[in-house]
Amino acid sequence: MKILAFNGSPRPKGNTRQMIERCLKPLQEKGYETEIIQVGGTLLHGCKACLACKKTGRCVFNDDPVNEWIEKMKTADAIILASPTYYANMTSELKAFIDRSGYVLGPTGILARKVGAPIVVARRGGAMNVYNTLMAYFGIHSMIVPMSSYWNLGIGREQGEIQNDEEALRTMDNLGSNMAWLLEKLHA
Repeated sequence: MKILAFNGSPRPKGNTRQMIERCLKPLQEKGYETEIIQVGGTLLHGCKACLACKKTGRCVFNDDPVNEWIEKMKTADAIILASPTYYANMTSELKAFIDRSGYVLGPTGILARKVGAPIVVARRGGAMNVYNTLMAYFGIHSMIVPMSSYWNLGIGREQGEIQNDEEALRTMDNLGSNMAWLLEKLHA
């Protein structure tokens, strides 16, 4: 099994990354292949709604890694989208990525019945908007979303502060375990 996690935070070792790593641990213990892709801090074009991808199956922009990431999504069994909260929304890089990947992959049905999970970090508020937007991406692609013991979010601003949010860490442990269980059932 292969699990891809897209880190929307521009801080490669920040709280969002730490939450992803915590979630992936139960999956790695099962021997699953995991990869974290650093989206935040990458200069990405926003979708220009040209719809050329409907004909070519690729985004027209070739000077950033989005097409490469889309190819990886096609072979993944599970996809995690993770973002810190910026003004009650995800980072602009993650938004550009989901808009463009959504247009390219939407009509193909390739993501249908793959496992998807959102992870969100906030300093204080706005996290539910990010969570719901990420859930909408999984829903529109007919993906299967395992739940956890709470919404998949944590509170922390400074790097490492997320380690003080014990409930968030337990939620990530449960999410990773539930993802592993679901993947086993889907591929039995």
